[in-house]
Amino acid sequence: MKTRTIGFIGGGNMATSLMSGLIASGHSPQQIWVSDAAPATLQAHRDNLNVNASTDNLKIVQEVDVVVLAVKPQILREVALQIAPLVKQKDSLVVSIAAGISQTSLALWLGGDTAIVRCMPNTPALVLTGATALHANANVNEEQKDLAENILRAVGISLWVEHEQELDAVTAVSGSGPAYFFLMMEAMEKTAIEMGLNEHTARLLVQQTALGAAKIALESAESPTQLRERVTSPGGTTQKAIETFQQNGFSELVSKALLAARDRSIEMSKQLGAD
Repeated sequence: MKTRTIGFIGGGNMATSLMSGLIASGHSPQQIWVSDAAPATLQAHRDNLNVNASTDNLKIVQEVDVVVLAVKPQILREVALQIAPLVKQKDSLVVSIAAGISQTSLALWLGGDTAIVRCMPNTPALVLTGATALHANANVNEEQKDLAENILRAVGISLWVEHEQELDAVTAVSGSGPAYFFLMMEAMEKTAIEMGLNEHTARLLVQQTALGAAKIALESAESPTQLRERVTSPGGTTQKAIETFQQNGFSELVSKALLAARDRSIEMSKQLGAD
């Protein structure tokens, strides 16, 4: 892994986190390349990360073993068609973190025999606590799978799904998921202030409670149901709050929201992809 050169086409937030994570895990900055249309972005990467930078996407492909597509989905087709001949010539592994672009579309633009890994990361990758699901096409060998997994593992956990269609569900659960928790935190903070706490106190209590609950869940072998029941004393304040949630259709609302996100992911894939 540490002997491989990795290139990022697109130098935005997710690419920045991945590069930072790779460097923090021991990957040499001199084996990392990045391209972007904005010279100021590239200069920031040179100054802050000491990586190689260029405005030329083809230069990136020429220099690296792995190409990470980190551009906006709306311009991915143009970028893929531009680099396709060189990707084919070098037999490069291509890792796409662009939301909504299927492997079918990527293969059509890059060439049908291209080794492609499609990933669905999420924004906590920015603080190295991301959750990423990956799916490889039939052209990806085991060594390439390990390489792709290690790149994404630099910013959190990474796991493989058996079918590409599962990435739509992943998008609904973990891709969009941070916003759901922020919404819950927002509502709790607002109500805490209405109950008399000042903004600083309310926000810190909500944030630390969210962190603590997540940490317990990650470190426990028990299910969320078991953990909830463990902290819900009969007849107590927590039980009253939980009953209020349940009586007002909390679980059903969460289900509807995730299904709506999944369906939108499928719709966007059709809109953004190739025919």
